[in-house]
Amino acid sequence: MSATVGVDVGGTKLLAVALDEEGRVLAADRADTPQNLVPGRAATPDDAGGAEDASVGGSGLVESSPGGIPMSSGALLGAIAGLVRRVTEQSAAEVSALGVGVPGLVDDSGVLHFAPNLPMGEGVDFSGGLRAMVGVKRVLIDNDATCATLGEWSAGAARGADDALVVTLGTGIGGGLVAAGRLVRGAHGFAGEIGHVVVDPGGPLCSCGKRGCWERYASGSGLARLAREAALAGRIEAAVRLAGGDPEAVRGEHVTRAAAAGDEHAKAVIEELAWWLALGLSNLVSILDPELVVLGGGLMSAGDLVLLPTRRSFLELTGARRARCEVPVVLAALGERAGAVGAALLARHWHRSDPRLAPGSLPPGPLEP
Repeated sequence: MSATVGVDVGGTKLLAVALDEEGRVLAADRADTPQNLVPGRAATPDDAGGAEDASVGGSGLVESSPGGIPMSSGALLGAIAGLVRRVTEQSAAEVSALGVGVPGLVDDSGVLHFAPNLPMGEGVDFSGGLRAMVGVKRVLIDNDATCATLGEWSAGAARGADDALVVTLGTGIGGGLVAAGRLVRGAHGFAGEIGHVVVDPGGPLCSCGKRGCWERYASGSGLARLAREAALAGRIEAAVRLAGGDPEAVRGEHVTRAAAAGDEHAKAVIEELAWWLALGLSNLVSILDPELVVLGGGLMSAGDLVLLPTRRSFLELTGARRARCEVPVVLAALGERAGAVGAALLARHWHRSDPRLAPGSLPPGPLEP
């Protein structure tokens, strides 16, 4: 039996699936992303679990392997390869193709050039490295949100739509667009970097080097920042207790747990996040006019806790809404697997030389969740 494996690479986790020839999920597994280390760059507190500096030995440098690849980059490739081997063994299938979605700007040769939330991956030849490690000839690397968009469009919440916006909310924010029945990649393949649209020029510093990027307010790391600010101000005692009593240790997961338990102060932090999320969505809808907006990524595992206040603020913020057709804001149907499923479909069905991938070239789904 032949299978295609897809891997979604995030700032904190790796997730892989193996699909059979009919598009059914044969196996799925996950692993932690190795620590984000890169020469000369320190991780932000949100990305490094609160550490001021994630460099080795405080030197700001990363040791190199004998082959010249920074050890952190080698660890990343090794972790991906190990995960691919695990799902391959679990599926008991022969892997014919491998697709990998990574967060950032990926060129046509599979090299990641800019990745604020995965700095150790910058400059890495994922295609060549994984081809050698895994032994699969057909390896395709693309942006993780582009992969998630394909997954949701072909077999998820956006199936059948000719115009759709998919927003992935994880460590950062990614985006993908379907327009006139085609997956949009842009002139250089870099379309969809919506997380680095500036919503507050005087806002906090982003890992990309700018200030006030959307993802500093409306992503998983954005929630962590809002949560710590509220904790230090003494506003979310329930979340602080969940974090062991240390306000500096409060993370987004502590806020969502406290909010789910009914804590009104934690709910207020979620409402603030939802307002910022809705602000960006309303701007994008004004520009793109999609049929629907699909929200996915790890942050949306909170479900209605985030979705409902986002919908409310979205209706309030969207301009000329009485003249517009309603644009539904919905959860990704494939959940956290959307990126991995989309990466597998890309590897099986798409040649980067022809970016006009259409639904007719994909299996008839829906895929099993």
